Amino acid sequence: MKMYYITLKNQDEVKKISFELLERRLAVSTNWFSMTCAYRWQGEIKEEPEIILIVQTASDIREEIEKVISQHITYTNIIAELNIHLMNTSFLRWFDAEVPEL
Repeated sequence: MKMYYITLKNQDEVKKISFELLERRLAVSTNWFSMTCAYRWQGEIKEEPEIILIVQTASDIREEIEKVISQHITYTNIIAELNIHLMNTSFLRWFDAEVPEL
């Protein structure tokens, strides 16, 4: 299992991406929350709202996830892959039933 940490700009984007990943069985679950982001861009410090999307999925699906995201946004964001080493057995059984390996 892998988890992805993905930054997006608004609720509309996160809902569209999240539901498409779920409908295409590229994710078993998604979570999102709002936060504020401060960053350097072209020599200036910027601050703006941001939404973090966390995607729980199978290994080797990164390219498919990136394709879905690129259909909905055109700006630079982060798609960070997090490796999961341990998880509870009941979740793993549910996960294996819902998200087939590619």
